[in-house]
Amino acid sequence: MTTPARPPFRLNNSELWTGLLGLALAAFVIWSGLKLKLGTINDPGSGYVLFYTGILMCLFATFISIAAVTEGGPTFGSRWDDARWTKPVVIIASLIAYSFALDQLGFLIATIPLMLLLLRAIDPVRWTLAIPLAILAPLGVWWVLKHALLIQLPSGIFEIG
Repeated sequence: MTTPARPPFRLNNSELWTGLLGLALAAFVIWSGLKLKLGTINDPGSGYVLFYTGILMCLFATFISIAAVTEGGPTFGSRWDDARWTKPVVIIASLIAYSFALDQLGFLIATIPLMLLLLRAIDPVRWTLAIPLAILAPLGVWWVLKHALLIQLPSGIFEIG
């Protein structure tokens, strides 16, 4: 009976670099938590949760790195094979446009076209469903935020909302 061969160690293993980047980020989070003072379990300081979150991140990143070395992983180039960029670009562009339009047009007038665009362009929904959803969902969110939670939303140049 033969043992399965280990995959060769490759430096362009994307999971290895992701794990190492996660370790670096975890070290920064741990350092930030220590800098903010831990406190005790009965009297936690402002860095208490941050420190222990960094420890968890460190553990997860270590497991990812170990698995990448022992089991191998995909290369950076293979991650981008057959990538379709149109929908992510449309989403990013529409969210950037929304962020500029929100203060100018107000929550309701800016959100309804965004919802309609996302419902029709990203995962096409028939018009008879997209239009009511694009109108009623922002109206419902606006009512809950404005009236139930008393959160002030931008009303824009038309003073709607």
